[in-house]
Amino acid sequence: MSLERALALFFLLVSLIYGYTAFFIIDATLPPYAKLSPVWPSSFPKIIALVGIVIGFFLIFSQSNKNESSAINMHTFMSYRLRPALALLSMMVAYALLLRPMGFVISTFSFLVIGAVILGERKLVLLTLIASVCAVGIWYLVQQVLGIYLRPWPWFLSGGF
Repeated sequence: MSLERALALFFLLVSLIYGYTAFFIIDATLPPYAKLSPVWPSSFPKIIALVGIVIGFFLIFSQSNKNESSAINMHTFMSYRLRPALALLSMMVAYALLLRPMGFVISTFSFLVIGAVILGERKLVLLTLIASVCAVGIWYLVQQVLGIYLRPWPWFLSGGF
């Protein structure tokens, strides 16, 4: 089995578990009055699970493995550029850990700028402009439009922990 099909099988398995959770576990915990609603809290997860299952089956049974030159070769796996991928994974962990103490705007801005530099972006002025607009814009949408509180600034600027 090729690596692509193994990853597609893993994706299908995750989608099936997510679908089982959406269809049976979430729905079982709903109060009786919520079951009369046309849209349940599990409606969107059900759609995501079904789309993931369809994509997983498509990836497993597709005939894209005829072209072996584009397939991932496990014998030359260490020749791939793993440093940027590992750096981005560590950046995601650092972002999750620093989100509360640094605040949403600064941690998101830092993640976007450093992540783009790791991936090879060199136009720093344009990058900082886009990252600042995205960080503030997302904070505004979540905080003001959706009404979900996000601490925008670090703990020492927003009144402590």
